[in-house]
Amino acid sequence: MSSETYPGGIDAVLAQYEGRRDPFSYAPGEGLAPLDSDLAALAAQTVADPAADREERPPFRSSYHRKRFKLRQELTGQSELVVLHGLTVSHLRKRAWPAHAPALFQRLWAEQGDHLLGALDPRWLVSAVTTFGDHGATPVQRSTGLALTALFGTMKLYESERLYSGLTPDRAFPLSGKVRASLPMDMDGFALQSGGLDVNLIGRLWQEAEGCAVIRPLAHRLLTLLIQDDRTVMRRLRIMRARKARKSNTPEDPEPKPAPRPPAAPAVEALRWGIVATVKAPLCQIARFAAHHLDLGAEALHLYLDDPQPGAMHYLSRDPRIIVTACDAAYYQAIGKTRPDAHQQRQALNATRALKAADGLHWLAHIDVDEFLIADRPVTRALAGLPPDAAVARLPPLEALARDDGWPEHFKLTDRDAGAPPGALQEIYPTFGLHLRAGFLSHSKGKAFARTGIPGTRFGIHTMKLRGEEVETAATLDGLWLAHVHAPDWAYFAERLEFRRTRGSYRPQEGRPELGAADLIDFLLAEQGEAGLRLFFDEVCADTPALRDRLKAHGMLRHHRFDLDGAVTRVFGRAP
Repeated sequence: MSSETYPGGIDAVLAQYEGRRDPFSYAPGEGLAPLDSDLAALAAQTVADPAADREERPPFRSSYHRKRFKLRQELTGQSELVVLHGLTVSHLRKRAWPAHAPALFQRLWAEQGDHLLGALDPRWLVSAVTTFGDHGATPVQRSTGLALTALFGTMKLYESERLYSGLTPDRAFPLSGKVRASLPMDMDGFALQSGGLDVNLIGRLWQEAEGCAVIRPLAHRLLTLLIQDDRTVMRRLRIMRARKARKSNTPEDPEPKPAPRPPAAPAVEALRWGIVATVKAPLCQIARFAAHHLDLGAEALHLYLDDPQPGAMHYLSRDPRIIVTACDAAYYQAIGKTRPDAHQQRQALNATRALKAADGLHWLAHIDVDEFLIADRPVTRALAGLPPDAAVARLPPLEALARDDGWPEHFKLTDRDAGAPPGALQEIYPTFGLHLRAGFLSHSKGKAFARTGIPGTRFGIHTMKLRGEEVETAATLDGLWLAHVHAPDWAYFAERLEFRRTRGSYRPQEGRPELGAADLIDFLLAEQGEAGLRLFFDEVCADTPALRDRLKAHGMLRHHRFDLDGAVTRVFGRAP
């Protein structure tokens, strides 16, 4: 037998692959339905048995006729829209296809996604997600589609081979049958009791799909079906894990669970909220941050000074609502911790300490010194309106547009929070939109308010966690936004660039297949230097009438005028 799995190597693989992709042939008058087809009308029409239709039944006039007959026969009783979807997918699997086929596929899922999700079986759902991988209109569509295609394709191969073991797919292997052998390609083995590869795969794909409103429902449906099916390798491994835990009398790894039911919510008049932040900034900036949020009604501000400066504690402590902690050597010695090297770890540590000590508050938000709450209504009313079982509430982010003549007044939303259509980012940022996650340079996940008094919880950077897992009982706050002044002007952006490239938000994201903002910045610096970077900044960050108009057209622009200096005067009496 050849030393290669496929004799002839990759050339033979590609030849066989391409041999299955010959385009359809057509008889006169045949072809894929036009792009402007009435999809709603097709969704209301039922497919009849093609064998009873003289125009549909054999003899076949073309390969297209043969495929259409086969699909209509398979989908008899379904809607004509489902048949059109099948024909569109079939065309897009070929080496060549009608020019309008990719746009028609996008239209089908953007306008009739709910109908298709209700009508298609799992096999067709996988075919659809594969087509997104090949013909996605956005990086998220392509990366999600390709990743899910690889996952389900590999599962099909493995599960088919496993049938020869003599066990049905719902039966796990006995623990006693394991042999000692190395895995192919020198892979490390999966740790049955502590391994998290399955969770990492599913969670990563779920989050990736959240970046596109068109593919998100399809991808989430497939992953939900995967989680619910009791005949998969994932389910069998969980069964084997439980058996091993019982055998060794050690507790099974806890499942990720939502937080316990929160304490009863107080009346809006009695509700108290606060903020925790680990800050490293000039005192004037810290004062503006603190004063703004006290002005909004915060009952307590827990400020951890990451690099304490002379006079800062004295000035800030003048207001009794501010609890100031100097994070010096004495602080870390007192809490029995070594100072973490990464600032993100220091932030999470301090925020968790504040959460555990926030007995007098009902809600605590963890944000940064360059982030400011914007409230369309009193914060207490927004928090009181949350579901009673919500343990954590998301603060949707806004990113400031930069200006050189004052504090930012215009802010952009993510495409997802604005409900913008697919392709909006490419229209708003014609040169660089393809490489921007949600249209932001900074984080697009937002931050969080955490309900206090829930045992076993701690803060992460963006949300609250229970036993290391993100809390699932999350809600989005209505009428509250988090304005992130990430790059208020060009000078600040340029000054902070190196830190953010090496230790902050411009670090490359591991596992992302497409060119992201971090890679783009590196490329521009290498190829064009500061001129290329300035071109990028002007298109993506600068507060220009043209950018505001494009954002406004997609519902992604918000205006807010801050009175930070006035707040400092009202709270502290004078500026530092």
